[in-house]
Amino acid sequence: MNINDLLEISASICPERKGFIYKNNSLTFGELQTEVLSFSNILLNLGVKNGDRIFYFHTNTVDWVKIVFAACNIGAVVVPINYRSKAEELEFMLNDSNPNIIFAGTRYHDLIDSAISKSNCKPICVSIDDEFSDPWLGINNLDNTYNSLIESDNNNSLALLVYTAGTTSTPKAVILNHSSFCDFALNNLNPPDPEFNEVNLLSVPLYHVAGIQTLISGIYSARTTVIQDQFEAVEWMKSVEKFNVNRVMLVPTMLKQIIDSPEFTNYNYQSLDVITYGAAPMPISVLEEAISKFPGTNFINAFGQTETAATITSLGPDDHKIFGTEKEKELKLKRLTSIGKPLPDVEVKIVDDNSEEVDSFVIGEIIAKGDRIMTGYWNNEKETNSVLINGWLYTGDLGYIDDAGYIFLSGRAKDFIKRGGEMISPEEIEQIIYGHKNISEVAVIGLPDEQWGEVVVAVIVLKDGDLVDKNVIFDFCKDKLSGYKRPEQIIFVDKLPRNSMGKILKKDLREMYS
Repeated sequence: MNINDLLEISASICPERKGFIYKNNSLTFGELQTEVLSFSNILLNLGVKNGDRIFYFHTNTVDWVKIVFAACNIGAVVVPINYRSKAEELEFMLNDSNPNIIFAGTRYHDLIDSAISKSNCKPICVSIDDEFSDPWLGINNLDNTYNSLIESDNNNSLALLVYTAGTTSTPKAVILNHSSFCDFALNNLNPPDPEFNEVNLLSVPLYHVAGIQTLISGIYSARTTVIQDQFEAVEWMKSVEKFNVNRVMLVPTMLKQIIDSPEFTNYNYQSLDVITYGAAPMPISVLEEAISKFPGTNFINAFGQTETAATITSLGPDDHKIFGTEKEKELKLKRLTSIGKPLPDVEVKIVDDNSEEVDSFVIGEIIAKGDRIMTGYWNNEKETNSVLINGWLYTGDLGYIDDAGYIFLSGRAKDFIKRGGEMISPEEIEQIIYGHKNISEVAVIGLPDEQWGEVVVAVIVLKDGDLVDKNVIFDFCKDKLSGYKRPEQIIFVDKLPRNSMGKILKKDLREMYS
């Protein structure tokens, strides 16, 4: 099945329904399908062939939708690039995936021209904006004339190459097939309903798999998707109220900016039915505050990776509702820190170093299997073979499973702290420290030590205006953590280094303070 088939399903069932709203303009699903067919001709007339790569280097726009679905229609492969990429990073990606065409906004033209001049590829450059200069072409001036001599070939199973965020190493291009998204949609989502519609607000960037999944899911379920070109908290609040938004997907840093905003109480959120969050660990204190500030809204924790293409485990709305006896509430609060249970169309296990499945409550590596999983890394057989073993994806995430099947993250394998032979989970310590009223952000890392191998260090951002003595934090941890798990050093900083999706760059912290 081709990703473009998902649009055809929605366009056939709900042709007059608004598919997208972007900058106060809208497209119905029927109109979108027509524009995708027109753009398919544009790509063919530009010489795009089966398997050719197409870069998209811009913020979220409705053009992204047209480009991706047209490319899928003719068997081409879209490579959505982080628009925050530097010249050196872009040069690497150009040489790595060798695109035939680059679509980009005017503000990125100089950067792209510079990177191309140093790379080994010479793509056609097309401006998404109206302002451009030679050698750039204008997207609205391209030839969409149907040429009967050009026949498209859409049998290519590869749909997108999505570069990893690169928190620990050089970015790798993850190979995602049409099945990666189609299987998720068909097995986990409601199909289009001509009698029922939801409005979806897209704020997560479309170079990230979370944004891609949100958009494609919305198309299959025939939801009206409001596109926010870049996340900004106040604009997000305005959009929820203006368009009566029902569903959103947010990363934890976005959710925190929203609930911390002094303008939060100025807007109406009664239409908001579902907040899905993921892509980075969620501090329990932020989640509890968000649940209290959005009463009546259902929360879903969606866990996955670029390599899994979409969600593989989820913690559903019922698990976010804390009620019952004191013992039941205590158990629900504990499970609120989990990533939930596997979705029905994937297998998930936790294994030891010998790839043997471990018992409940024993920490091991999370591995996953299913048709949605990536087929490998582009041009990187060594890295592919290191994570794809006997059909299983070794995620690099450590965790354990409780006796009811809930999975709890313990951190990335590369971030785990090894102190005196003991393996220590940074996430466990971080969740404890987040319980202190003066803590805004925390990252726990291991730093080299001659005696213990590594010692536990907490890098902390305090809430605005707060002053806290380190001994207060040490004392706070005493009754809550075993001696070997307690931080032995505390470093106060103004902010933590993060990638564009809000993940803390612990590698940078270790380099900074070791």
